[in-house]
Amino acid sequence: MAAGGGAKSARVTSSAGGDEVAGVRVTHPERVLYPDQGVTKRALVDYYVAVADRMLPFVANRPLALVRCPAGQNQECFFQKHASPGFPDAFKALEIREKSAKGAYLYIDGVDGLAACAQMGVLEIHLWACRADRVERPDRLVFDLDPDDDVAFDRVKASAHELRERLEDLGLTSFLLATGGKGLHVVVPLERRHGWEDHRDFAEAIARMMAADSSERYTAELSKAKRQGKIFIDYLRNGRGASAIAPYSSRARAGAPVALPVSWRALGRLNNAQLATVGEARKIAGRADPWADYLKVRQRLPLAKVKPD
Repeated sequence: MAAGGGAKSARVTSSAGGDEVAGVRVTHPERVLYPDQGVTKRALVDYYVAVADRMLPFVANRPLALVRCPAGQNQECFFQKHASPGFPDAFKALEIREKSAKGAYLYIDGVDGLAACAQMGVLEIHLWACRADRVERPDRLVFDLDPDDDVAFDRVKASAHELRERLEDLGLTSFLLATGGKGLHVVVPLERRHGWEDHRDFAEAIARMMAADSSERYTAELSKAKRQGKIFIDYLRNGRGASAIAPYSSRARAGAPVALPVSWRALGRLNNAQLATVGEARKIAGRADPWADYLKVRQRLPLAKVKPD
């Protein structure tokens, strides 16, 4: 999962017309994107440069879906996944087959792409579970543990621990992500040996097994009515074309939180899923990497273990 130049290669220059960071012209760097914290566009660029070496191995060369908030976090925001005129050259276009045609999807391959995201008012970077060179072969399974509003965070932590144990029983190593929102993601790196149908079906099987075993705590149903007082085990992020928040991405939420990888050892100490902010970039980059072994993991989906008899 090699990526382009990281933080160390990001040159910065300034002029009356704006700043240039990693080869990307940052216009209106003083524009405030998070008004409650006073976080500017330039501060968001600096955040991504600081965490680029950690972030790019998980983000580079993957189809993306971007949440753009050009006027800031508390103004109108929208999803964009297709390439369009006016984007910096740091964004690349990848043709992907859709139901009735082909669409030009966005991806990046280096720190200039991260800087370009901030330049375009992107406050969230979501990624597909595949890489651009083999779109039909997913390589990361994501379980989104999404609690109802009245569910205590301790229950979310317990669900993550239970899910990890279930995956270990199937021979799968998993990693923990504090989403910067309400919940946690459990992420499973995989070899590219299976297609999208098996990928999604496996995730659904795990989610429905947990919901069946503890129906008072979990649901695998998308319906809001069926999620009251429960944790929704969202397996739908594993379908072709679906996406999940990227590790180290900022979030379009008050407080300027970021999605942060966490070690399983630290799970018990978490009070919520918002562990750090854009303003704490350098502190994040200086910590021990809780996902240091992620790229070393080699494992395949044990499809036969979850298929019905």
